[in-house]
Amino acid sequence: MRVLSGIQPTGNLHLGNYLGAIRNWVRMQDAMTDGSECFFFLADLHSISVHEGAEQRRANVRHMAAALIAAGIDPDRSVLFNQARVPAHAELCWLLMGTARIGWLNRMTQFKDKAGKNREGASVALYAYPVLQAADVLLYQATHVPVGEDQKQHLELTRDVAIKFNADFGVELFTVPDPYIQKETARIMSLRDGTAKMSKSDPSDMSRINLTDDDDAIMQKVRKAKTDPAPLPERAADLEGRAEAANLVGIYAALAGSTPDAVCAQFAGQGFGAFKPALGSLLIETLAPIRTRYLELIEDAPALDAILEAGAQRAAAAAQPTLRGAYEALGLFR
Repeated sequence: MRVLSGIQPTGNLHLGNYLGAIRNWVRMQDAMTDGSECFFFLADLHSISVHEGAEQRRANVRHMAAALIAAGIDPDRSVLFNQARVPAHAELCWLLMGTARIGWLNRMTQFKDKAGKNREGASVALYAYPVLQAADVLLYQATHVPVGEDQKQHLELTRDVAIKFNADFGVELFTVPDPYIQKETARIMSLRDGTAKMSKSDPSDMSRINLTDDDDAIMQKVRKAKTDPAPLPERAADLEGRAEAANLVGIYAALAGSTPDAVCAQFAGQGFGAFKPALGSLLIETLAPIRTRYLELIEDAPALDAILEAGAQRAAAAAQPTLRGAYEALGLFR
């Protein structure tokens, strides 16, 4: 079993990233048996789909690496690296451009969402983003890819590319990956709008809990989180139509390793004046060790670069046979 997943190094990690993805990465890492591997990468090649200054991009990569390690990713047990240090990602992406079809890319809803009304002004990188994602996965013969609802379509395209390439060139080069869907995946919403996902791109910092927030900031954000005047019910089902209330209950349940029903039963009849301090304290207890470790790591940029370079060397060695096979299948000299 080989698991692969990546995250764009844009801004700080927040609670939604941690509970929705990173914590599950750590669990997968810890569950790996002999012969199984986890590859986790910082998708800095993907980040060029939007304009960003060079120094900011380098800083983002280091900040994200520090946050992942602080959250529990162990570079000795998992392969942690950034894409740009492994040129095979860009090479295989171009080789797969001959297999991916315009019609497939035209159906990608994420491009439509991100480009908005200005599609003609969007970068080619944003349009071809799914092909690079396919290269990311296929390069390492990944058997399983953790996916959320917003990435299922891209993984289907990856599977289509793998199947078509193998069939077109009469090879069995690429492993067709399966989605890795966690049974317990928290979907964390904005603290200001319970119908929108917590996001790094939201202009309001009050909408999210950053992993770097200090204790006071965490408690302040929780106290000011949007709610309603009604008390908590005995059952989670009775939170229907109360998006913000359901979100806070869901966050508490995810942090406590409990269920929304159990949380409602615990706080039934109480208002948010009582619930919010309890949630804030639980957040602080969970995130304080991560923040402390992060602040230690981010002070040593050379050490972070060395970790990423070591991971890149391991990744490049794992990628080389697949890249060579792709060149050979296409009849290209290398």
